[in-house]
Order: sequence, then structure tokens, then C-alpha cells
Amino acid sequence: MNTPLSPSGAARNDGSSVQIGALVPLTRPGWVEAGRHLLAGLELAVREVNDAGGIAGRPLELVVRDTAADPQRAAAAVDELARLGVAALAGEYHSVVARAAAARADALGLPFLCSSAVLDALTEQPAEWVARLAPAQSHGWRIYADFLLGAGHRRIAVAADSSVYWASGARVLRDHLAPRGGTVIELDMRALAPAAVCDELAGNRATALLLLVGYPEPAVSIVKSVRRDQRLAEITIGAPAGQPEFAEWAALLGGDGAAIPFLRYLPERLSQLGARVETALRERLAEAPSFVAFEGYDTVAVLADVLRSHGADRARTAGSWARVAVEGTRGQIRFSRAPGISVWQWAWPPVQVVDRDPAEPDRFRILHAG
Repeated sequence: MNTPLSPSGAARNDGSSVQIGALVPLTRPGWVEAGRHLLAGLELAVREVNDAGGIAGRPLELVVRDTAADPQRAAAAVDELARLGVAALAGEYHSVVARAAAARADALGLPFLCSSAVLDALTEQPAEWVARLAPAQSHGWRIYADFLLGAGHRRIAVAADSSVYWASGARVLRDHLAPRGGTVIELDMRALAPAAVCDELAGNRATALLLLVGYPEPAVSIVKSVRRDQRLAEITIGAPAGQPEFAEWAALLGGDGAAIPFLRYLPERLSQLGARVETALRERLAEAPSFVAFEGYDTVAVLADVLRSHGADRARTAGSWARVAVEGTRGQIRFSRAPGISVWQWAWPPVQVVDRDPAEPDRFRILHAG
């Protein structure tokens, strides 16, 4: 079903407002916690835009649709939002869903600023209507691979589900690690139970296991099995896709969920703007905001700047990606054509490898930055 609209707007286009369509996973099997943080960032920025006078005196509104991690549902939502007359699209967290939305938006001539999805091939062909804030998977995961090498890991197992996103991540790791003396051992989670993963790790003498799997399951069960296997006491568990970022991870795993390095897209120190937004997001969410919430805020900040400069004309919006220069919560945002990336790309947001401190699981430790 379509979700109700956020408090910032209603589904109409009678000329009284400027509307942005927001694609967000808000129900299972979507990653609901990520969707909630993304929406919080989008809504906060809309509120601040309207408090500052809106878009040339017209209020900015969100028209929210729940994608539920379903590519077909996302494509249908793009069609609906285009008919409703939204000026642009924002959001989405899941890469395979964002890919479907991006293809449809590009075909319809509807500007789409993707907030959080990282799959390199967001569109099959170069797209003029689509831009992205999150770093491409190849960029972030190479940084993660460098972290693994620096930590002394050469035999790295990946517990992988079957999807374009996980296959792409495994390929990035393998291509980056192999020339540098690393070996990637792929464990097919379609054929292995969590307990069997432990036997494979012990037999292959892996020193690190990366979770390229769904959340909460089977990721949580794999972590519990590995943590309880005495043969694997020295193994490092990693989660480049960022599963430990959210509070639910700590709630489900407690101390077992600590010391699991993952990628997040924040600077070491937030700017004055970033710190102010962090405080507001914390109040809105009643918990520490994830990097996904900042991505949501920055998405609306960019679109509002473009809409102020060029109005709600879709072609002018898409034609302005190359001229964007917006101070976001995590640095100045500009878009360019990055090699191998089919959409307009912020190259690059800050990238960190962090984990939860075993002594204080609510605190994050920065282990590596790129």
C-alpha cells in the first residue's frame, strides 16, 4: 500500500506548493530502521526550508511512498508520483530498488536525487536525470578492503546471499584484494546454515568473515554462531554494508554485535551545520541519528537549492546537476561524471570504517578513513 503522507505535505499539485516525491522503505522486507532515519532527515530539511520561506514563497512538500524493498513497487510509485506532478524524486536506501526507480525516472524525464543506494550501475546507460549522494559501492568497498589489508587479513571469507548488490560487493573485494595478496573465499548462504558457516571458516583458515547477507536474518544468526564457536575466537567479523550502524543491531546482539567493522559515510568531525542537524535529528528520532538520516537531510538541501534557482521545471532541475554547489551536513556537495558511474555523482562523501566499542557498544570507534 502507499504510506500516508508525511506531516510536511499532501498529495496534490494545485500550484500552491512545490512537491518532492520521497521513496522510502518503511515496511518489511525493507530495512525499516534505515527508512525511518532516511525519512527523518528528509522531513527535517523540508521543515527548515519552509521555516526559511519555502521555494520562492511556496511551501515545499513531501509525497511519501513506501517501497518496502520491492523494485516493482518502487517503479510503480515513480509512475504515480510523476502523474501527481512532483518536481523531483528523493530518497531510497536499497540499491536494487533504487536501480528500478532510477531507470523509470530517467525514462520519464523526472529528476531523481538518490540519497543512500550505492550500487555502481544505478542505471544501465548514462542517465541525465539521476544524481546520487551516497558513494558508489566500488569506492567505499575498496576503502574497506584497504582496511582489511592494513589489519593483516589475507584470507577473507564472505557469507553471501544471492543478489546483484551482494555479487557486486564480492566482486569489488575480490578485484581489489587479489592483486595485493588477498584471497576471497565465497560461502553461498543459499546452501549453508549459520552453523555450517563456522565449519567452512575453520576449514579454510579464514581470518575475517564479511556479512554480505540480509538483515536481521541471517546476519544475526551468523554472528551468534561464530561468536560461540571456540575455533573462531580470533576471527574478525565485518559488515561493509553497514548493518551495525543502527540501534536494533545492538539490541539484537548486545556485546556480540560489537567490534564488527562497517562502512558509514560521515566525517570525523561534523561542521557547525552538521552538529546542529545532528541535534535536531536526535530529538526527532529519540536516538542517535545514523549517516542515513544525514543523507536524507542533504538530499532535500540540494533539491531546495536547485528549485530556488531554477523553479520547479523538471528539465532545468536535471540540467543543473553539474552546477550544484551546496554546503551539506558532511561537506560541500558537487556532482560530476565519475569514471564507471552512470549517474551524476557526489565524488566523494566522507567514508569511514567504524565499529561499536566492546566496552561501550553505543559508542563508535573510527578505525580507518578514506
